This record gives sequence, C-alpha cells and structure tokens, in this order.
Amino acid sequence: MRTAMLATAPGAIERMATRRVLGAYLEEARSECLRYLRAPGFILPMTLFSTVFYLMFGVLLNHGNADAARYLLASYSTFGIIGPGLFGFGVSLAIERDGGLLTLKRALPMPPGAYLLGKMVMAMIAASIVTVLLLLIGVFLAHVVLSWGELLAMLLAGMFGVLPFCALGMFVGTLLKGQGAPGLLNLVYLPMAFLSGLWLPLSMLPRTLRQIAPIWPSYHLNQLTQAAVGMNNGSLLPHVLVLLGFTAGFLLLATRRLRRHG
Repeated sequence: MRTAMLATAPGAIERMATRRVLGAYLEEARSECLRYLRAPGFILPMTLFSTVFYLMFGVLLNHGNADAARYLLASYSTFGIIGPGLFGFGVSLAIERDGGLLTLKRALPMPPGAYLLGKMVMAMIAASIVTVLLLLIGVFLAHVVLSWGELLAMLLAGMFGVLPFCALGMFVGTLLKGQGAPGLLNLVYLPMAFLSGLWLPLSMLPRTLRQIAPIWPSYHLNQLTQAAVGMNNGSLLPHVLVLLGFTAGFLLLATRRLRRHG
C-alpha cells in the first residue's frame, strides 16, 4: 500500500503544483481588477470618455442619420477599447516601476507572468464594459439595429482588440517614469484616433493622411468593429494579422526591456 501511495505521489504533487500556479494567476487577476475598481478617479474617465462622445455626436447631434449612428458606434467603440490598454496598462506599469512595486512583485513566490496577465485581464474587462455601454446607447438611444451575431462580434472585438494596445502601453511603460507616461500616451492616443478615422470618416481627411492610416493599429481594429456592425464587407484576415503582429512585436520589445531594466 505504501508503494502504491509513493507511486502516485509525484502525480498528486504535480496536480497540486498546477492548481497553485493557476490559483496564483487567478488571484493576481482578481486583485488587479479590484484595485482599479477601488480607484474610480482612474477607471471612470477611461470607460466613460468614449460613451460621452458617442452620446453627443451619435445621438444628440446626429439628427436621425442611421448610417452615421452605426458608423460612430463602431468607431467610438474602437476609441474606447484603446484606452484601457494604453492607460490601464501603460500608465499603471510606469507608476509601479517607479514606485518599486514591480521589484517587489518579482521577489514574491508567484509565476513571473501573473502580474502582466492580471493587467491584461483587467484591460479586457474594462474594454468589454466600454463596448457594452456603447452598445446599450447605440441600440436604445441611437436606434441602431444589430443582430445577435453582430452584438457578439462587437463584444469579441472589444475583449480581444484591447490586447495590441496593452502591448503598446506596456512598451511605453518600460520607457518612462510614472509622471511622464500619461503625457506621452495622450500624444499617441489622440492623434492615432484622429488619423485612423475614429472621429471623422477617412474620406473626409486629406489624401496624404488617408494613405498613412494603415500604419496605425487603431485603423485595423476599426475595420473589425465596422465589419461587426455591417459597415465593412472586405476581408478581415489582413487586419487580424496586422494586430497579431503588432501585439507580438511590442510584447517582445517590452519584455526585453523589463528583463534588462526592470
């Protein structure tokens, strides 16, 4: 009997270790979400900024133009999805590096990726909340008609579309101290949104600006959200591949900097 117990012990230990590792990831994600929910001064502007813009321009000033309401629902959803990735990830990482919290996290007996995964989960939840709020305004106030499939596509775009901007925010967070990160990220966020056609259709911008729009990840995410509401019938695979490449590239750059500079 003792031999049988010893024979099964390695498997039991391995299962226990796996549960503890998964528990560490889940606990870090939970604590990260709770921390931001307890900071409404940070989370509310990040989640409500795009909804206020859509309420103004997509509902109050729209004068019943159904196509404009649909287009702006997708574009302001993209605008709102970007924020949790850039600011929720990038600014917080810069502040925590500056304050020594990241150094403390590294000294704790936890998986090294749990800290970053927790921030990504927080950003995905925040982006999903933004998307849901905009969908509620679009459906009930702007009277945009969407099928269940289109609603699901928008939610998936919000949940996973934030990841490229998490990667960009993470990279910026490794470059600057906490006080400098918000200013630089705003210099990236607002021009990128304008040049990607999130505030005005690209057809209304000068030709030169239209030609450089595809260099921005927000342009490609906007093509996915436009497709989700039925405003883009082109191939989506190139946009997905660009966003995947953008995510992988900036994650690689950011993790290398974190290893070298902390």
